[in-house]
Amino acid sequence: MFQEMVLQLWKSYPKFRNESAISTWMYRIGLNTAISHLRKRPKNVFKISLSEDVFQIPDPAYFATENTGIAALHQAIAQLNTIEKAIMMLYLEEKSYREIALILGITKSNVGVKISRIKEKLEIILKSYNHEL
Repeated sequence: MFQEMVLQLWKSYPKFRNESAISTWMYRIGLNTAISHLRKRPKNVFKISLSEDVFQIPDPAYFATENTGIAALHQAIAQLNTIEKAIMMLYLEEKSYREIALILGITKSNVGVKISRIKEKLEIILKSYNHEL
């Protein structure tokens, strides 16, 4: 995947117009390459048998550590879909709404709406952890 991203960056560099930061452009190329790769994969690759090994129930001792909030947040983010994860990771990397919009190819206002909805979703997930413990 990394090699494919580097190849796409190399091929696309002559088309770079300096309308955004180079890092924003690189994120966009990388994300688009990853999404294209996922779309090309056969859908049946992800079939797995349902066994006890598949279900990972959080250990309450795991949440009792000093990094409780961070660990719970990482686990909650893992439950988001691919686009939501991408948006949250960019948001947590302190990218501006404008940069996120450029990377994902959506409007700045749409980024704000999506981040707001993702935060609400994460809050619900985190509250469910507190009830489980």
